[in-house]
Amino acid sequence: MRRGFKTQAERTAAEFRGRLGCRADESISIEALAADLGVELVPAGDLVPTQRFEELNELQDDAFSAVTFRLPSGRRVVVSNPLHTPGRTRSNQSHELAHIILQHSLRTVEQLGGFTFLTCDVEQEEEADWLAGCLLLPRDLLYQEARRGRTPIEIAKLHVTSETMARFRLNASGVLIQIGRANAIKAKRRPSK
Repeated sequence: MRRGFKTQAERTAAEFRGRLGCRADESISIEALAADLGVELVPAGDLVPTQRFEELNELQDDAFSAVTFRLPSGRRVVVSNPLHTPGRTRSNQSHELAHIILQHSLRTVEQLGGFTFLTCDVEQEEEADWLAGCLLLPRDLLYQEARRGRTPIEIAKLHVTSETMARFRLNASGVLIQIGRANAIKAKRRPSK
């Protein structure tokens, strides 16, 4: 990831969250963010029979999570895998919206079992992952939840995101280290018995 991107992403997420009236310690509405960006969210099952995604999963598990289409009219649509859980879908949608916010361009054409995919390069995928995490689970929210002793599974369930996203953000944000240090300081200050 390019130097300074993580800090920039935290600021960008805070800006979008603020624009939507979202407190630093609450979940963002992906629907409101999509509307703000002029993007429609559509489950792929509304466009293609779900059986096609089951076939794709048999070829390669997790080959398709979500994709953004720009229609000839200029309208953008994020289409998500109908087989994923609500938390995973929300994480996928956030990832696609992060690509839009960051104005990433498609660079690679990939083929799998007769399906053609256009993807971004690895660095852009990492940037979209990071910004998506900042949008869904900002540091203040993570800090509060970790202070309450909530696990990544509980955080994911409460804030409708994937467990993978919750675990990633807890570890990558430094929140767990910060809480560990605070607890160590408190322990030192306690009088010994």
